[in-house]
Amino acid sequence: MTGLEQFSPFQPHYADIEGVRVHYVDEGSGPPLLLLHGNPTWSFLYRDVIGGLRDRFRCIAPDHPGFGLSRPAPAGYGFTPAEHAHVLERLIERLELRGITMMVQDWGGPIGFAVAARRPDRFAAFVIGNTWAWPKEDLGTQVFSRLLGGPIGRYLILRRNFFVERIIPGGVKRKRLSESVMDAYRAPFPTPESRRPVHVFPREILGSVGFLAEVEAGLPALRDRPALLV
Repeated sequence: MTGLEQFSPFQPHYADIEGVRVHYVDEGSGPPLLLLHGNPTWSFLYRDVIGGLRDRFRCIAPDHPGFGLSRPAPAGYGFTPAEHAHVLERLIERLELRGITMMVQDWGGPIGFAVAARRPDRFAAFVIGNTWAWPKEDLGTQVFSRLLGGPIGRYLILRRNFFVERIIPGGVKRKRLSESVMDAYRAPFPTPESRRPVHVFPREILGSVGFLAEVEAGLPALRDRPALLV
């Protein structure tokens, strides 16, 4: 067991996809439930969901390249949402998943819906948390993307681990996260270089406008699927 694997409550699984070693949780049996995380989390985010549903679903929770146990990515991998979506699509094909219920939050939404729009035949239903699937160009988004995706954000994220140390606990309102839970979120990002994928995502809110427009254009192919908004 590696140092990072000790933080995962489940048996790790790996798939080599075009030079990327992708980690994923694969627990339980039944129809597939695909659980997609955002920034700066990993499959650990869904530990309680998996524990509660693996008696009824095959719960599959991958880590995007550069996050969780999916590291390192090959040279030239830019950690953009379009690249993550491509890897996810190949993983779904590798695991031969069909009839998928997909649960998404944060960047898991556009990444997951990019794949679902391209392969609607494989998806049956959706559980949608705090996410989006279209270009966001309002003033607040522009400020957030330019600030945290630029030099100031690079310093805060790479040198101060800002997203892990501030964004994660700041988003949990009902309780204080324990140090053991925070250590699990810190573990994939021990160095400034390891945090580079975290810095890419805020930049790509504006930088991936073309990708997000393609995701939005593909949503009508999914309009007949049931969805639960959480």
